[in-house]
Amino acid sequence: MNWLYKCLAILTGSMLVAVGVNLFLVPHRLMDGGMIGIGLLATYYMQLPPGMVMIFVSLPMYLIVFFFDRRLFYHSFHGMLISSFFIDVMSDLRQWNLLSTSSSAVTGGVMIGMGVGLMLAYETNTGGTDLLAQFFARRFNIPVALLILAIDGLIVALSLRTIGIERTIFSLITIVAVAATTHMFSGISKKRLPYSVIGPLGSVKSTQIRQEGRGWRLLWRK
Repeated sequence: MNWLYKCLAILTGSMLVAVGVNLFLVPHRLMDGGMIGIGLLATYYMQLPPGMVMIFVSLPMYLIVFFFDRRLFYHSFHGMLISSFFIDVMSDLRQWNLLSTSSSAVTGGVMIGMGVGLMLAYETNTGGTDLLAQFFARRFNIPVALLILAIDGLIVALSLRTIGIERTIFSLITIVAVAATTHMFSGISKKRLPYSVIGPLGSVKSTQIRQEGRGWRLLWRK
């Protein structure tokens, strides 16, 4: 069943990312970070499909990961391909945006963060900098959402001259929304104990326990 959950996570996450990009960011020429941001710059100034650009720019990073972490490579490569495919296929959504720039910045960021977080929860990603963030997070025990935020902020800051100060500010709001939502959704696949017993050490061997005076408490986790 794990493979089924992962397939559903990849498809759902890819579609959420595609909706966030096409319905909310592109109509207002807003930026995201990472490979999506690079793809958006290519769309704004060279009229290239962002998904196709994401694939070509991500390939060198996947080559590096292939030699150092084969498991991460095999778990992630298809996520990048599928998300890039949906971003290009769902480009017709761009004409349906009815929200203001500020509302689109937040809503688009939340949608993208939900998609990225869902994919990260099942050990895949949209490629590029998300891949590198996951690669370093696994080795140095750093929150992956924090690494994505730092990388995305740098990319958006570097685009200041290209998109202007107003769009840069709204784009920074977008990446904060992406990072916060990514953090919330990236842990949804972690299993939690149904309950824990807090009491004298050794009273229950099969559950998580800790000593607390002479009494004990049974805590249910819903």
